[in-house]
Amino acid sequence: MTSAVTSAVTDSGSIVVAHSGLGNNPDLPIPFELVVLGSVLALAASFTVLAVAWRRPRYDGPTPGTTRMAPWRPDLVRRVAVVTDHPATTVVTRLLGVAFFAYLFFALVAGPNFTINPGLGMFYVLLWVGIVPASLLFGRFYRAFSPVRAINAALARVAGTDPEHGMRDLPSWVGYWPAAVGLYAFVWLELVSVSSVETGSVRLWLAAYFAIMLIGGAVFGNRFYEHADPFEVYSTLVGHLSIWGRDDHGTLLVRSPLANLSTIVPVPGLAAVVAVLFGSTAFDSFRESLPFIRFVQDTTIDSDLILNVTLLGLVVLVGLLLAAASAATGSDAGIPRIRMPAQMGHSIVPIIVGYIGAHYLTYLFEYGQQVVIYMSDPLANGSNLLGTADLQASYFLTDNVGLLAFLQVGGVVVGHIVAAVASHDRSLALLPKNHQLTGQLPMLGLMIALTAGGLYLLFAS
Repeated sequence: MTSAVTSAVTDSGSIVVAHSGLGNNPDLPIPFELVVLGSVLALAASFTVLAVAWRRPRYDGPTPGTTRMAPWRPDLVRRVAVVTDHPATTVVTRLLGVAFFAYLFFALVAGPNFTINPGLGMFYVLLWVGIVPASLLFGRFYRAFSPVRAINAALARVAGTDPEHGMRDLPSWVGYWPAAVGLYAFVWLELVSVSSVETGSVRLWLAAYFAIMLIGGAVFGNRFYEHADPFEVYSTLVGHLSIWGRDDHGTLLVRSPLANLSTIVPVPGLAAVVAVLFGSTAFDSFRESLPFIRFVQDTTIDSDLILNVTLLGLVVLVGLLLAAASAATGSDAGIPRIRMPAQMGHSIVPIIVGYIGAHYLTYLFEYGQQVVIYMSDPLANGSNLLGTADLQASYFLTDNVGLLAFLQVGGVVVGHIVAAVASHDRSLALLPKNHQLTGQLPMLGLMIALTAGGLYLLFAS
């Protein structure tokens, strides 16, 4: 996703940030032998889960995600909760979020309209790619730092209203559809738009984002952000793979990531969000593969049209495959097949996280350092506002290709295994007993296809 901005260090030590275009992937292609090995491991893991895993659902009990949840150092968790749930903590985290975006806007508005503007890196690297590790470590990360929630709360305080409740309730049928549209708008700007590294385009996108979020929050309250904010929805889905969760009363607890994953509410639009996240990442790899590059270079069709159609096509393809596989799974719980994609969509999240982590590992680690260094000089006038200008970026992963390849394949395979277990557990809760084995085959087939396809694209790009 964030290969829209690719950095390189010149001989003089200065940084050059440029749109990646075609054929410039920040991560190195993995050896084909590891692709085959990873695919075989994913296939074996799938059928091992299917054959020997538990025969009754462990995480889809009467209260999803709480079954067999052993307490872990409840005294320590309570102490952590005292800090995290304190009003002062909320104020501090929201102020940090506002400060981050204010500095980003400062760089985009006052800084040069060149690709070295650190605001672009803050937007594409620190914000977008950084959401994944931050949410894995801390749970619903963006929700805590959300600048739109902070502004909405401040406006509600001035108006004497409750930011949790707007003028009307958000209809249940809306679900995650607004977030899916917002996510697609972001990946389109980043991966397809010819002006993705122009500060004016990013300013316009962010202005539209803040305007829509603040109007939606005023009308529907904070519930709007839970379903419509693309960054918050993305962070929340990934955060369900962390150890941090909440019970029905909002109390902080520590539990298995699989238990957390099962608490993702199957609302309308969940499958669309999953399709956008995986399809756009696949597009970022696919457009950098040699066959696609040759096709674009040899054809007379406009390249922008090809990119737009390919991005949309891959997103729709992933969505249709998920819909077909989940509908074929069926249910013994009276759930219509048309609602099955939302029921099974949570099981694709680990594959997305594994694939995104593999694809953007060096991008976040190496180019993220460069962004932090250049944040000290937002105006490109030689200043050192944050004291980071003299730091040197480490290229440890690029210098250790074997380790990088191992981490890439390992991330994808581990993501597949977690996804297979999550799908197996949900299927046991939904399928009739005489269909629990064969009924899982469509979803496992889809997962194997997504995992093998992701590994192939990592090799080909």
